[in-house]
Amino acid sequence: MTSGPDATGSDPVARAEELRSLIAHHNDLYHRLDTPQIADAEFDALVRELRSIEADHPDLAVPGSPTSAVGAAPSPLFAPVAHRVPMMSLDNAFSPEELQAWADRLAKQVAADTAFVCELKIDGLAISLTYRDGIFVQAATRGDGRTGEDVTANVATIAAVPSHLLPEAGTPPAIIEVRGEVYMPISAFEDLNRRQAEAGERLFVNPRNSAAGSLRQKDPSVTATRALSFWAYQVGELQGAPGGSRVGSDVDGGSSGRRNRDAGDGAALPDELTTDQSGTMDWMGRAGFPVNPERQVLHGLEEVLAFCSRWEVRRHDLDYEIDGVVVKVDDLALQRRLGSTSRAPRWAIAYKFPPEERSTELADIEVSIGRTGKATPFAVLKPVFVGGSTVSLATLHNEDQVRAKDVRPGDTVMVRKAGDVIPEVVGPVLVAGRPRPRAWKFPALCPVCEGPLVRLPGESDTFCTNLDCPGQRVQRIAHFASRSALDIEGLGEQRVQLLVDKGLLVDVADLYSFTPATFEGLEGFGPLSIANLLGAIDESRSKPLSRVLIGLGIRHLGQVGSLALARARGDLDAVISADEESLAAVEGVGPVIASSVVHWFASDVNRSVTERLGAAGVNMVEPGVDLIGGSAAVAQTLAGRSVVVSGTLEGFTREEAEGAILARGGKSPSTVSKKTYAVVVGVSPGASKVAKAEQLGVPMVDGAGFASLLETGELPAPG
Repeated sequence: MTSGPDATGSDPVARAEELRSLIAHHNDLYHRLDTPQIADAEFDALVRELRSIEADHPDLAVPGSPTSAVGAAPSPLFAPVAHRVPMMSLDNAFSPEELQAWADRLAKQVAADTAFVCELKIDGLAISLTYRDGIFVQAATRGDGRTGEDVTANVATIAAVPSHLLPEAGTPPAIIEVRGEVYMPISAFEDLNRRQAEAGERLFVNPRNSAAGSLRQKDPSVTATRALSFWAYQVGELQGAPGGSRVGSDVDGGSSGRRNRDAGDGAALPDELTTDQSGTMDWMGRAGFPVNPERQVLHGLEEVLAFCSRWEVRRHDLDYEIDGVVVKVDDLALQRRLGSTSRAPRWAIAYKFPPEERSTELADIEVSIGRTGKATPFAVLKPVFVGGSTVSLATLHNEDQVRAKDVRPGDTVMVRKAGDVIPEVVGPVLVAGRPRPRAWKFPALCPVCEGPLVRLPGESDTFCTNLDCPGQRVQRIAHFASRSALDIEGLGEQRVQLLVDKGLLVDVADLYSFTPATFEGLEGFGPLSIANLLGAIDESRSKPLSRVLIGLGIRHLGQVGSLALARARGDLDAVISADEESLAAVEGVGPVIASSVVHWFASDVNRSVTERLGAAGVNMVEPGVDLIGGSAAVAQTLAGRSVVVSGTLEGFTREEAEGAILARGGKSPSTVSKKTYAVVVGVSPGASKVAKAEQLGVPMVDGAGFASLLETGELPAPG
């Protein structure tokens, strides 16, 4: 069937062919030659026009069209993908001294003139792309390094990911796995949030999270609207002709095994794929992958540090987020000889940029009321992009901190945001001769209920003393539903506020009396959202006692203390009936927490709430605990030993890792000392803890070593 002229009188066949040619041309300019001639918006307009023509004339939707990559229909869950070569992590350096220490370790095994490749560390989502005989066949997320998620259909919608390898790269390998980073350009992120705002929808936090969330959409057509992009930086698995030898990388940048130029049936792999990292990236560029142009082969640490310093200053010149520089040994044979630890290569390191600071206007200082009645001052800022996200609010901690920093509404202030840490106001930017606004004073009355605000003797915190304060009520219930507590999905602060305002929710026990009729006529509650919320509430009944204790919001009692109490006492009745002395004797609790717990349960109101929770079927027992003896039913492998946890561990939150140590009779202090038995080092550990451990000769173990330590109580054998 031949398509005739469209409503405008133009020939759709000719126009579709012209658009495909234009899109291919501009794709090549932008992704391979790095010389774009049109703006992203103009490029998107070409793609949209072609999609419209193909929708009106389905016979013109030819194979390989830029619009045909949406993929299969959505599925309930992503299928697992086992990485044939693990996708490992990278060790971090947070200062020139730490980078020097890494270089000094390398110097014992490599020549002084060793070449390094410095690449920008893209703040996105690691992805593995597999090509068979030059055709894209699979995409997977990193996952836990061993198993990722099959996101092939979603990645196929990303224009920057080639559907096939270009002939300029030569005969394609039988199998090649290319690893890289999917990211959302800053301009696309800003456009996405503009559209969200116009639609009255929630704004996204930052480009990295937006990219990750967009890629994990169950419907690939949603991913296709998010303008994601991709940088390639490594070759993973590599096979020559069909049936040939398999070689590959063992990290998001790295190599292991044997790189064989004559793999399989005599098919020679290109030199660039077998010799060095820089050549590998050149080959990927010729094959059609976008390869970041801001990379450089350098010699010596001085040149490496200069590169890092230059990009630390220029990081905001880019249209994508970077959070550091990755430094790699260039020679692939040398990479293989240096090897890796159980989690990271020895031949590469990520130099992380220091926390960012930006100046902005302090519009006002307001006070929020927390679940315990604590009144916390916070800064209302003129929005500023800092530390990877737009910040409009920042903590000021307490009255003393406001006074010490001497920040005042109307000041220009320095704002700091380091990673995921809550933004904070550092101090005012003072200009000689410029008059300052009047100093801010802490209010005497609660901004929510207008009850008195009282500063307790000997403490820096101020509290609203009205137990019926709606501000406290909302925060208490929202905390109870939070992920670290009962994890009731769909019950955020805004919904809690609405339910409290409507008189439907007074305390946490009320949640378990909800029925579909409770939400009748409430804005934002459709049949599906009601069913999901009631399902999440019902599921929360089975959470362990430790999570209930967290959710009750008892002052001073956090995740570690809640787990320690739950494991030591077994059930809620045993916790309530214990006196201060016996609770204080529990490892990880102490007299301050014990006193707070006893006083909390002494309240008739609080006891009534817990009794109603129990009557509603909320679990009040900690699994795996001997209720007669009140002790954890796990071997006390770490009895009397102090184990410090630093960094993020796979399979554990920080609290869970510390709780696992406590459950086995150990201690988990926050500082390293001569008495420390071991330091568990995860991803992004505290540099001071690692340095202290090295100084004192305290053994350090990684995630795998931690699992062995919990099981046996013994340190893993060296090597």
